[in-house]
Amino acid sequence: MTGTTRLSVRGHLPEGYLADALRRDAELGLTAHPKRLPPKWFYDARGSRLFEEITKLPEYYPTRAEREILRRNSLDIAESLPAHTLVELGSGSSEKTRLLLDALRAVGSLERYVPVDVSAPALVEAGESLLRDYPDLTVEAVVSDFDAHLGIPEEPGPKLVAFLGGTIGNLTPDQRGVFLAAVRSQLRAGDGLLLGADLVKDPEVLVRAYDDAQGVTAEFNRNVLHVLNRELDGDFVPERFEHVAVWDSEDEWIEMRLRSLGDQTVKLGGLDLVAEFADGEEMRTEISAKFRASGLAMELERAGFAVARWWTDPENRFGLALAIPV
Repeated sequence: MTGTTRLSVRGHLPEGYLADALRRDAELGLTAHPKRLPPKWFYDARGSRLFEEITKLPEYYPTRAEREILRRNSLDIAESLPAHTLVELGSGSSEKTRLLLDALRAVGSLERYVPVDVSAPALVEAGESLLRDYPDLTVEAVVSDFDAHLGIPEEPGPKLVAFLGGTIGNLTPDQRGVFLAAVRSQLRAGDGLLLGADLVKDPEVLVRAYDDAQGVTAEFNRNVLHVLNRELDGDFVPERFEHVAVWDSEDEWIEMRLRSLGDQTVKLGGLDLVAEFADGEEMRTEISAKFRASGLAMELERAGFAVARWWTDPENRFGLALAIPV
């Protein structure tokens, strides 16, 4: 950290971590039945740009709904938990975070912001942008992956850990339990978790949000194939895979899949792996679970939290839970 920038970046990922993780996920997923890939691999530079486009589409309501909740309730959040440190897991561009920063500054508690993300360049870019508008803010960025290390600082609180965007829905129930318990283990009395969750609603609305008329989400979905081609010497032809979004009413989540258009054989030279796809075979690339307030409260309770406050947008599309350790 320097006195002029008040920006530091520290890493918790060993050398080659992301490359090794991609190799492992690709090998496991492409040899599984049915095939699957984790959604984290959508987000190279191109994928991140495509997702930014998605957030502006008329069909994709979650980003707008969450921003509306924050715009209406950030001061209430800050007064409920006047944190000295705001930690954001999966911070990305940190745009919505400005509403929380403004509110915590307004109540006079904020001392530092700790964005956590896997991309060091993205953290630096976001941190420098914030410091242009908040020159007295201390930004202590952490390069980490919550699969490996949460990146939550150990200094005294009160700390507010924000996990926004409905990203919790990309985890299976078992994974959510592990993640929430890990967060709880690093919080103390007076700390809190601000958790954003997309809510169960009309399946037609949900499917449209993940299958827009312009085809941006389809291109975003196929971007994982571009990543595998580039990073693992693959020969996927992305245009030979069709984007599919379906609502699973039993698990109450959206699944994004890639459907093979014809029989095809794909080689990944970086893994010495050959994957066979039958005509119509589908590979799952994302789940996005939708929640009910009562169910989310039960999951938080099992992890050692209690929901202290709950906010939704006027149309009850999205929810923000302030959970405190018990």
